[in-house]
Amino acid sequence: MSETRSEKNSKPTEEKTESRVPRWVQVRLFPILIRLVLVIALAAGSLLLGLMVGYGVIGDGSPTDALKKETWTHIIDLVTQDTE
Repeated sequence: MSETRSEKNSKPTEEKTESRVPRWVQVRLFPILIRLVLVIALAAGSLLLGLMVGYGVIGDGSPTDALKKETWTHIIDLVTQDTE
């Protein structure tokens, strides 16, 4: 049984379309953008938690005072004050 030219030409194209997408490709459960937002949120949360522990537990202040603007302006003033 001989094949016609159209049948011979159709087989390689079918194989090519199947080989373009590997079988091991999986759909991501969490897209990259969501992963990036999650990493940034976790880093910010750990920074805030570290500030509160450092200021409230290691230092002798209230942990919530570490999040107030007045605390940081006071710290900046202490660091940048002119020595006379």
